[in-house]
Amino acid sequence: MILKIINTILMLIAIFMGLKQGYAMLTVKPEMLEIFSKWNFNRTALIINGAVTIISALLIPFPRTFVWGNFLMGAGILMIICLRLLDKDLKGVAIELPFLLLNMIIIYLQHPLSKTN
Repeated sequence: MILKIINTILMLIAIFMGLKQGYAMLTVKPEMLEIFSKWNFNRTALIINGAVTIISALLIPFPRTFVWGNFLMGAGILMIICLRLLDKDLKGVAIELPFLLLNMIIIYLQHPLSKTN
């Protein structure tokens, strides 16, 4: 029971962060454009990345799409980690790693409402 509560809290954090960052990319906030433009992302690419991030966050709460949402969000985070590694930005990688681990932990703990728990 305690694990389900912890996982629910972790899921809410992941959903909130996904919606927040996705919205910032979707609305092309200047700080997001600055970060992604150094990797040659134009406005359209940033908007698409933001939409995918929001969609992934919206898939997480539902047991049937739970894994897909976490997978999509993790893939987006992994892409950013790889881009930061290309720049040799270890501080940026260190900032992104906990978010990738969060999605992995959530998948490991499974959806709190799934029947397989």
